[in-house]
Amino acid sequence: MRKQLFLLVLSLFTSLSIFAQQKKKQPNILIIVSDDHAYQAISAYGSKLMQTPNIDRIAREGAIFKKAYVTNSICGPSRAVLLTGKYSHKNGFKDNENSHFDGSQDTFIKQLRAGGYQTAWVGKWHLESQPQGFDFWQILPAQGHYYNPDFLMMDGTQKQIEGYVSDITADVAENWLEKRNPEKPFCLVVGHKATHRTWLPAPEDMGRFDKVTFPVPANFYDTYQNREAARVQDMSVEKTMLMGYDLKMFPAGEEIKDGTITRMNAAQRAKFDAYYQPIQADLQARNLTGRALTEWKYQRYLRDYLSTAASLDRSIGRTLDYLDKHQLTDNTIVIYLSDQGFFMGEHGWFDKRFMYEESFRTPMVMRYPGVIKPGTVSNDMVMNLDIAPTMLEAAGLPVPHQMQGQSFLPILKNNNSKGREALYYHYYENGEHAVSPHFGVKTSRYKLIRFYKRVESWELYDLQKDPQEMHNIYGQKGYEKITATLQNQLTSLINKYEDEDAKKLLASK
Repeated sequence: MRKQLFLLVLSLFTSLSIFAQQKKKQPNILIIVSDDHAYQAISAYGSKLMQTPNIDRIAREGAIFKKAYVTNSICGPSRAVLLTGKYSHKNGFKDNENSHFDGSQDTFIKQLRAGGYQTAWVGKWHLESQPQGFDFWQILPAQGHYYNPDFLMMDGTQKQIEGYVSDITADVAENWLEKRNPEKPFCLVVGHKATHRTWLPAPEDMGRFDKVTFPVPANFYDTYQNREAARVQDMSVEKTMLMGYDLKMFPAGEEIKDGTITRMNAAQRAKFDAYYQPIQADLQARNLTGRALTEWKYQRYLRDYLSTAASLDRSIGRTLDYLDKHQLTDNTIVIYLSDQGFFMGEHGWFDKRFMYEESFRTPMVMRYPGVIKPGTVSNDMVMNLDIAPTMLEAAGLPVPHQMQGQSFLPILKNNNSKGREALYYHYYENGEHAVSPHFGVKTSRYKLIRFYKRVESWELYDLQKDPQEMHNIYGQKGYEKITATLQNQLTSLINKYEDEDAKKLLASK
């Protein structure tokens, strides 16, 4: 009898141990996605422009990815890739102009939910459809607004919430975390509007960088020699950046009709006017022209952008503090990334889209207590495409065969594991900012790009000798062998990912 009782207790203890191990294998997941946040503006990446203590905290307590990239550098398509683990041509959301996300397709969120997770998305969505596969969502329509934003609710209504968008997004995330079932793991995606154009900081951050004069990038006055696609773009600080819409320099005495400003309440508007009107008066008195005006615009751009980034970083800190306060930190994966990179004056530009490094490369940091050693620095090439399978592996769930990404957990756990040897990129949009569609391949040293439609050309860069990508060496003597190797790699990746459009373009030229 005693033996039977002992065996029963042993069996119960074993079952409880297995159950505890299973529970431990399913960590909570928090993914924070910002918009257009440049790695050049994050102090963990060595930025001298500003400090980002809360993003830096994630890197310090986990890993920083020095070579994280996107498959298609533009807002909506990047989010579709994140969700599906598939390239744009496979998930159907190729650009922001003509695409509509098919929510019926499989996503890592749906897989997590089927595996016992509670799922939620709050903030910027930008996929032209209602979220599917989530227990909860509350999203900004289209790009959303910085002040007193509207939110689309699950019951079909639209609700305006007073305040600043980064703060409100953090509020909604915390409210959902408060109401969730604490007995089940969760996956929460927090989509921040910041730092998207038109770079409006929270009231307390206005003027934060006004005493700083930022160095003009060495290639700010790029002439785009032998780079036709770069020459015909329309995204320059000099010619494209708008005095009113972008820089809030509305003529004195003129009624401001910009909806971003008119939706402010009286207190917000008073703060806005008190800050920007003296700057406008000073600019008018200076009567700047030529390069003096262009560089003034650049300084204003950075001051607004970085102040908006400071507001974003503070809200990220709030979310991290919530995890600490509620004893969730030790069993929660936290990933912070931007939907793509962004130009901070390099080549004279703002915006993104190009396969050049500042746009193609995205900031990404990840904390996973007990798995990722604090202070880890990863120089392996990974992509936003890889997040979906990585999260499923972390949750102990199978990765659907149609997902094209690959988990990067092995490179974080094992020094002998390696990331990708080559990256494939394809940008489709042929309208906004006049950036020609293009696709290409990047290795650790070289990058080969094929532009089409607007501009028909090839570009080749030796990133070791030319990290700023100023010298297109395609067709130059001495590079025949590396060009052939890269073209073979490009063809191989196009075939691997079944990009039929790119395959036809290669065959036609």
